[in-house]
Amino acid sequence: MDWWIDERPQNGNSNHPVIQKSIDPLRIYMSRYLDMVDGPAHVKKLTPAQLEQLAEEIRQELIEGLAKGGGHLGPNLGVVELTLALHSVFTTPHDKFVWDVSHQVYVHKMLTGRKNRLRTIRQTDGLNGFALRTESEHDCFGAGHAGTALSAALGMAAARDKKGTDENVVCIFGDAALTNGISFEALNNISHTTKKFIGILNDNEWSIAKNVGAISGYLNKLITNPSYNKLSKDFENFIRKLPKGGLALKLAHMAEEGVKGAISEVGMRQKSEVAFSADGRGGYGNPVLFEELGIRYLGPIDGHNLPLLISTLEFAKTCDHPIVIHVLTQKGKGFEAALKFPEKFHGLGSYDAKTGETPASKPGTPPMYQDVMGQTAVKLAQKNNTIVGITAAMPTGTGMKHLEKAMPDRYIDVGIAEEHGVIFAAGMATMGYHPIVAIYSTFLQRAYDCIHHDVCLQDLPVIFCMDRAGLSANDGPTHHGLFDISYLRCLPNVIAMAPANEDELADMMFTATHQNHPVFIRYPRGTAEGVPVKDQPQLLEIGKAQVVQNFSTNGKKKVALFGLGPMNTIARKAAQQLETEGYDVAVINPRFTKPIDAGTTEFFGRAADLVVTLEDHVLMGGYGSAVLELFSEKNVTTQVVRIGWPDQFIEHATTQDELRKKYGLSVENTVAKVKAQFDEAPAKVTRLIEVA
Repeated sequence: MDWWIDERPQNGNSNHPVIQKSIDPLRIYMSRYLDMVDGPAHVKKLTPAQLEQLAEEIRQELIEGLAKGGGHLGPNLGVVELTLALHSVFTTPHDKFVWDVSHQVYVHKMLTGRKNRLRTIRQTDGLNGFALRTESEHDCFGAGHAGTALSAALGMAAARDKKGTDENVVCIFGDAALTNGISFEALNNISHTTKKFIGILNDNEWSIAKNVGAISGYLNKLITNPSYNKLSKDFENFIRKLPKGGLALKLAHMAEEGVKGAISEVGMRQKSEVAFSADGRGGYGNPVLFEELGIRYLGPIDGHNLPLLISTLEFAKTCDHPIVIHVLTQKGKGFEAALKFPEKFHGLGSYDAKTGETPASKPGTPPMYQDVMGQTAVKLAQKNNTIVGITAAMPTGTGMKHLEKAMPDRYIDVGIAEEHGVIFAAGMATMGYHPIVAIYSTFLQRAYDCIHHDVCLQDLPVIFCMDRAGLSANDGPTHHGLFDISYLRCLPNVIAMAPANEDELADMMFTATHQNHPVFIRYPRGTAEGVPVKDQPQLLEIGKAQVVQNFSTNGKKKVALFGLGPMNTIARKAAQQLETEGYDVAVINPRFTKPIDAGTTEFFGRAADLVVTLEDHVLMGGYGSAVLELFSEKNVTTQVVRIGWPDQFIEHATTQDELRKKYGLSVENTVAKVKAQFDEAPAKVTRLIEVA
């Protein structure tokens, strides 16, 4: 219904003609359509024009709402229309949306009752940055790692078929997911498992960095191909109803085969605007990848054309066979800075909502661990021709961008394919190379069998640099690296290290290049300790700890603090406080989690009245467990307090310090636990005190 208002001149001249303007009645009561959308049902009530306006309002809210706390801005700006179309056609939570990685669900969260909490996302007690089943019934499957959506969605579709229910299962996966082996395992099973499956290939040519490999090239060819399969009758009828549908059909029939390329933005232009010829990227592709797997392919279509998206999804909803819709979106759409720097705006901290500029580092700020790793890799590669760098679509996050820039012929990005990357490195190691594989601790879990079967079993000299070992506070449990000590300690042939500072990281990388065994180096996210990095790294003795501070033999109660990696800083600060309260404190930097320094550990175990281990890792199976195992073997009866993370998944928060304080990985808690143990007057038997 159209409402009208009269505009009359302010001078009250009744003879002046009345000007009538059409207005939207909803706008009388709401300043924005976004303000009235409290759930998916409200989206369905909006007209196409209102949805277009809502899309712009959502983009502005994303840009302004994430400016202070940061987040995955670019990916979410790219899926605004797609998400609106999904909620216009389908009905969650009855229908299921399964998002690959799910870092692009901010718009989905806004439309499912969580818009008022957008500015809390990735903050303490705020919204999670990914889909989370415990957060909303509209989040049917949690994620954070790539390549899982197709398999999960297929499992839901199979369960639906067995139950005889009618839910629509829609899987939204990116072009980067197709560099991942799990995705192909799912694609191989879809047509043999169900007849009703809707996949949306969200193609923006980026994962975090620019996509690499043959699959990326294949999709590029599909984008420019004006002809695919012969025009089916049902799809022809569907196309005729679309804007420019007649033109699309005309272009389609000009070719020997169908309309799939013609309905894209490229295909809908007049023939004079775009010649149907190869684009310099190797010629035209075809949808054989999907259709030979029994999955109908439709597209590419403009992912920012709301009417086209809605009509296409309505068509897919009626299909009685699996279908994949290839949607072209623009990462960062609507924000110039995000379009100009897509990798930076994939995920970032605070920024200026108008310019996109990010705060400059304060003078004197220590370097990031990832940059120290990358710069060290360059130095080592310049002097050692056997060194190559490998990353899995994370050149900036891992610091490998430094090697890519300085020595591109020694840098390899395998895409989001950690399993392949690890075995690829193993193959290179058999030919005399020392590959440095830079993968986050949490993502290396995906390649565990490859580490076991292909690297460790064959005792190959692959060097693993595991960034984000410890907390990734804003991202939460999908990205915390709290399990690698446990899953590596049990494997034979492993050398595993944890530097206390950036200079020691360089020493460990240098030491790793001199080994003929698999080497794993874990280090945290963020800024380092501010220790200057030597021009020439030092070769470390394998399995040898560093005694930072010895006992003073002053007759006081003796406490030995074993602070692993970044926890050595906490150990040293705790030692200073304990000394002021009358304790004799030794501080040891273990350096190695395998093999641990048995001699030094046993010596301080027997000399101390209390041993404390501190680690940025779960207690179960971690460094403290290794110390306990040694004490059991050597019959050391000294009491042991272990400080680390509990046997649970740790939530997200604004900062890692908040989580450390909450779970007791702090100077204050270390001091308190030491004092409490002496107050309890323990018996002379080995006792385990777990602190988390």
